[in-house]
Amino acid sequence: MTTTVAAYALTNTQTRMNNMTRHFISLLLTFCFLSASAQERKVENRPYTDLRPFHFGVLVGSHLQDIEFRNVGPQMIELEGGGTTEKLVLADQDRWDAGFTVGVLGEFRLSRHFQFRVAPTMYFGTRHITFRNMTDLDINGVPTLQRQDIKTAYIASSFDMIFAAPRFNNHRPYLMAGVSPMINLTGKSEDYLRLKRSDVFLEVGLGCDFYLPFFKLRPELKFMYGITNSLDTNHYKEIKDRNMLMYTNSVNSAHSKMIALTFYFE
Repeated sequence: MTTTVAAYALTNTQTRMNNMTRHFISLLLTFCFLSASAQERKVENRPYTDLRPFHFGVLVGSHLQDIEFRNVGPQMIELEGGGTTEKLVLADQDRWDAGFTVGVLGEFRLSRHFQFRVAPTMYFGTRHITFRNMTDLDINGVPTLQRQDIKTAYIASSFDMIFAAPRFNNHRPYLMAGVSPMINLTGKSEDYLRLKRSDVFLEVGLGCDFYLPFFKLRPELKFMYGITNSLDTNHYKEIKDRNMLMYTNSVNSAHSKMIALTFYFE
């Protein structure tokens, strides 16, 4: 059984990493094409917009959510009639689940190439969690499944440092990095797993400013990783159905991840 579990985990991880790599390469090639598409000088739209010491904007976008669970492995379960038995349950978010993003921003100009951005944002989405009971098999010898959808609604405030290349015509590529504390507004006591009320994400990304006649459009792709254990490890105390405990106790830590594509209007 140990070999089967390891093979399943390795195959699942490799598939998800390959899909992420393909999507990232496609988006990166698109970004490079857009950055290199204009080689001759043209009339600049809004030539003084980057000289403002501070400005506001709004943002909308989409994101993909994932979560890394650390499974505890075999665990001893107390039976209702007395005695104990060993169970092995594996929890996994087996797909990247999409959500949407909306927020506002304020940006400070620090120098010609550096800006500091504060962006209060809300992230809405759902995580699809699958529990595979490797001990209790069905008639075909396949692990039995339990599923849970964890709805998420985060209030976040990103603090980002932006390094921008010199403007050329009406576009300007940049790199960014920052930190984003988040507050989770959702969570039910009857769920198998529940996330904590707070989390902190590190984020890195790249984007490009496009200077249009009436505003500046900024598409940005960033990767976000939660640096704290986002799992509520005390949630088992609120579980009243003892049959749920082997699923609740199958995980002892979790780290959230996101890939966000955001459009800033400034």
